[in-house]
Amino acid sequence: MQIVILKDASEVARYGADIFTSQLQRKAESVLGLATGSTPVALYQELIKRNQTGMVTFKETTTFNLDEYLGLSGEHPQSYRYFMNEQLFNHIDIDKDRTHVPPGDAKNPVIACQEYEAKIASAGGVDIQLLGIGRNGHIGFNEPSSGLTSRTRVKTLTKATIDDNARFFKEDEYQPHLSITMGIGTILDARKVVLLATGENKAEAVKAMVEGPLTAACPASALQLHKYAVIVIDMAAASQLKDIDFYLHIEAENQKLQAYLASL
Repeated sequence: MQIVILKDASEVARYGADIFTSQLQRKAESVLGLATGSTPVALYQELIKRNQTGMVTFKETTTFNLDEYLGLSGEHPQSYRYFMNEQLFNHIDIDKDRTHVPPGDAKNPVIACQEYEAKIASAGGVDIQLLGIGRNGHIGFNEPSSGLTSRTRVKTLTKATIDDNARFFKEDEYQPHLSITMGIGTILDARKVVLLATGENKAEAVKAMVEGPLTAACPASALQLHKYAVIVIDMAAASQLKDIDFYLHIEAENQKLQAYLASL
């Protein structure tokens, strides 16, 4: 794991946007894995700015989202398809036919999961997978106890996740308790993983992911197995790590190395 600790959420968003910008400038036809939730929004806003100023284009890009609520169509205001359209796709030069979100209204969700895996494989696999992390350590909707080699499938949401997401639903509105999510094994197949976390409420999960044991009790700990996992967090989210100075030192040395390699 590469642990990058920055001052605040805005720096986290810019750092994450830099990674995606560099990828797209190097490979315009990149396959991106995307995420929903509050943390990625600032990154998406940064990418929108860069697209609108001509710094980066999405014309040849393909995307796959991590997850979707089961039982919601893409037109539902609380669906993740709707979220992605509103927060990113409607504002950039991407072909929406090349944007993929698990179908929450699939007649046969089991077959839909298999088809989603096949689409990812057919696209050549994910180049960079964006992740957030839940307070209980979940990534996507892979809740604690999820298999570390799991594939895209239907998952039951924990009460903690339902409670965390309740703020997005009106009091009398139907809130799904099931989802379709990429599996942990699917996520680990990505060539690079970028996880963003901000705020003190994520500090315990970040500590378990980075310094805890590899365990299904903290699904995000599976990223310890990934060759190119970049964990980008602010000081608040890093507050429970044992040796923040060590991570800051390592990243500073990494930056020196990258500057040296760039000068060759």
